[in-house]
Amino acid sequence: MTIHSTHPFADDRPDPVRRLRGRLGGAVTLWTAGEGSGRAGLTVTSLMVALGEEARLLALLDPDSDLLEALRDTGTAVVQLLSWPDRQLAEAFAGTAPAPGGPFRQSEFLSTPHGPRLASAVTWADVRLDGEREVGWSVEVSVVVEHAEVGEDEDPLLHRRGRFHRL
Repeated sequence: MTIHSTHPFADDRPDPVRRLRGRLGGAVTLWTAGEGSGRAGLTVTSLMVALGEEARLLALLDPDSDLLEALRDTGTAVVQLLSWPDRQLAEAFAGTAPAPGGPFRQSEFLSTPHGPRLASAVTWADVRLDGEREVGWSVEVSVVVEHAEVGEDEDPLLHRRGRFHRL
């Protein structure tokens, strides 16, 4: 993990496609997989839901992330929506803020068969890896939603133009 002293996307000539992506914005999720010392997590905002007989989430993950490796190893993960109070946790799992003792020590997590679940999460899904492919500088994963819990997200954490926002 690298902690940047400057904004990681600062550039004198910003890429217009990167700027377009930043303006799309969306909910901030935390993907977690594994157990014990093999736990891994990643903050993910590039995702969408594909409805069908087997609903899926499609997400773009960092190909070098520990989360992708754990997802491949276990075949399962937990995807939880984060709320405004979780913004520091989101930074820790994104690798953009210090996390003394590791990001899993920053909050309480419950052990589940699909991976660690943030104890305070009110909306989450247990997912199973269904497929992946390289897309640009990312790996697109398709995961089947095996179980979903939807609570009252009273203060959702949103991300747009490189910053966290609330409704």
